[in-house]
Amino acid sequence: MECLRKLPSLITGPYHLALEGVLVLCILWLFTAKKQPSKTIRLSLKEEEDLLREWEPEPLVPHPPPPDHPSLHPRTVYGKPSKYINIGTGQRLLNFATQNYLGLGEREEVVNEALSCLHRYGVGSCGPRGFYGTTEVHLQLEEKLAQFFNSEAAILYAYGFSTSASAIPAYAKNGDIIFADEMVNFSLQRGLQASRSKVIYFRHNDLGHLEELLEAQERQDAKDPKRANATRKFVVVEGIYMNTGRLCDLPGLVTLRQRYRLRLFLDEAVSFATLGSHCRGITDHFSVPMKEVDLLMGTLEGAGGCAGGFCVGTKFVVEHQRLSGLGYCFSASLPPMLAAASIKAVELLEREGPELVEALQRACTHTHTALTATLPDSVEVGGDEISPIKHLRLTRPCSDDEAEVILRQVVQQAQEEGVALTVAAYLRAQEREAPRPSIRVSVSAALSQEEIENAVGAISRAFQKVLG
Repeated sequence: MECLRKLPSLITGPYHLALEGVLVLCILWLFTAKKQPSKTIRLSLKEEEDLLREWEPEPLVPHPPPPDHPSLHPRTVYGKPSKYINIGTGQRLLNFATQNYLGLGEREEVVNEALSCLHRYGVGSCGPRGFYGTTEVHLQLEEKLAQFFNSEAAILYAYGFSTSASAIPAYAKNGDIIFADEMVNFSLQRGLQASRSKVIYFRHNDLGHLEELLEAQERQDAKDPKRANATRKFVVVEGIYMNTGRLCDLPGLVTLRQRYRLRLFLDEAVSFATLGSHCRGITDHFSVPMKEVDLLMGTLEGAGGCAGGFCVGTKFVVEHQRLSGLGYCFSASLPPMLAAASIKAVELLEREGPELVEALQRACTHTHTALTATLPDSVEVGGDEISPIKHLRLTRPCSDDEAEVILRQVVQQAQEEGVALTVAAYLRAQEREAPRPSIRVSVSAALSQEEIENAVGAISRAFQKVLG
């Protein structure tokens, strides 16, 4: 028995020893066996040429658009895109297409400020903010925006799209949960995607549905409290939704934020300088304190009449983006002359903002009422009355492609009647849920009541001619 203990391999039996021996022999053969050279098939020169003629490379773009696609033939603007716009047809068009809500871009004070800065700093910054791309004008604009919103700090981005697409993933990470409105714009969708967080969409502007989702998440968190405590929760909305023209219910969102301990991210790309008695957007409109919004994002490319995007909030929130905001760290900074122009635009908002917003909302309400009363029953007017964005959509049943063709014909017909319109563009293959095709109407405070009525009449006639 003592000998067997010293030879444990004998206890396993002869079959096990045989199997081990076969495996050892196989391993030795793999290391010692000579590899047979693979047989190469040699083609004649004629056969090679025939194969080359038959070969067709795959296209770089799998489904290229047709040559007559409207996006391949954009309208060219000559001169300033103000209340009237010139696209080279020899006719001045009443501008309902560009998002120049307050007409600040062509104000003489703004233009002169940009020219003065141009002579001092040149055309561009030629580098990101952290690599010699920061000038004192950038810092002055950030300070100005922070004062304007009564917040601790502000951060400036080179263009509007990169703002939300960079700011969201700077905070939300893998393992976090984001509740987002299903109609958020494409730049917000890109930010949500880049965050790698779990994204849960709630029905557009439906806080009841959002609360249901939050309650369901709470029940799930109760099953694993340790993991729930380590999971951060965000809610992402727009002040005025670019894709629908509707205002968000900010007071209701603040109530849910407090009840369920959410972090609120608010995009004011459209609502900045178009709402509120102080032009501060949706927070000003509903008198919601800035402390209730964890991160406020906006752009100077709409009502600001210039270029660039910004975020405002606490110093901690802003300084974190200087290290983690990809659009801030790696994109060339905003040209100094545009930053100087934006400073002057903010000063005009501080001085004339209440009157400008009041004039804009009168124009928006009048446009909404006139469109609703004048357009055919087969066309619906989307958006709130005081929103500067209106969406005209067909109510008749048809595919998106058919609707888009009809709407482009309406745009062309309205152009012949002296009104510039545009069909809202979406990357349907990449959008989370692309809205139905629409004509996006942008209202300006510079429009008089008579001009609005003339334009609405032209739009109505264009629909009647196209729809029959």
